[in-house]
Amino acid sequence: MNVLASKGQLRASFIRWALFTVPTCVLLGFLASQLGSPQSVWFESLEKPALFPDPAVFRIVWTVLYIMMGLAVALICAAWGARGRSLALLLFVVQFVINLSWSSVFFGSYRISGGLMLMVALGFMLLATIVTFWRIRTLAGAMLLPYLAWVCFAGVLNYQFLQLNPDADGVDPTQPVQRIEF
Repeated sequence: MNVLASKGQLRASFIRWALFTVPTCVLLGFLASQLGSPQSVWFESLEKPALFPDPAVFRIVWTVLYIMMGLAVALICAAWGARGRSLALLLFVVQFVINLSWSSVFFGSYRISGGLMLMVALGFMLLATIVTFWRIRTLAGAMLLPYLAWVCFAGVLNYQFLQLNPDADGVDPTQPVQRIEF
């Protein structure tokens, strides 16, 4: 027998990690969403793209995606001794920080172009994360594929917001505006 841990021990390790990573991902996602709101005057005033779904869809989809991210990273955390595990976890953290910063840039700073740049960076970091996860645990990489699809959709949506509202990029609606008519 050349096994370092039994299936039961590996399952217990995964469960312990999941009990930490899933709530952490969901909580951090929730907290980041509080840094900017789609209910703001600024966002309400933007012209919405035809692809823009009902706002309730975003809450549901992101909750499911954060749960899947937490489970995927738990699989990697439980893969003690796997080659590339540290790199995979580092890439996950970097892409997750980029993900969490999007709301504050787009909604909080009113930077549609900044949000788009973050989406592009997130897409590339997420691809790198999926590749490294896949090499360690195929299921962990596969669990991030719906997240990649959603990030691509969100990137297209972000781009359409910029195309439809170029004058709103970076404009703080709480600042007084002086209008001069000729």
